[in-house]
Amino acid sequence: MKGFNALRSALLATVASVFLLGTAHADDALKMELTANKVVKDAEGKVTYVPVRTAPAGTVIQYKAIYTNAVNKNINDLAVTLPIPANMAFTGEAFPASAQASIDGKNYADMPLMRKVDGKLVKVPLSEYRTLRWDIKLLPANKSAAVALNTTVD
Repeated sequence: MKGFNALRSALLATVASVFLLGTAHADDALKMELTANKVVKDAEGKVTYVPVRTAPAGTVIQYKAIYTNAVNKNINDLAVTLPIPANMAFTGEAFPASAQASIDGKNYADMPLMRKVDGKLVKVPLSEYRTLRWDIKLLPANKSAAVALNTTVD
């Protein structure tokens, strides 16, 4: 998927920019591993994840980022984001569920996102979500935290 490499680059830039604010050696302190897996449910509803590079329209893909604190010092108040590739639509499933969403990559709010239409609050369609953000209050030394979101191939 073309979107995978673009997503990986965007994630690395986001992590570097967030982390450079507080640490001189961001490249050494926080490591990120990104995977893209097809979400497969069997007849009993058990979910498995299968590595994928390309997929037809309608396929559910989970993007998962594992952030590892690679130094002997705790990291506090870390914000990590996962952009949703242009050829994908967010399904509404995020792990952990505490993620906030954005339609512009700048302004984040709790899900579901809402907007006013004709004076009424209505839900923003999931297809308009472009980025999710998680706030990790504490990432202990030499530990990892994982975040993930599910998308559907357009």
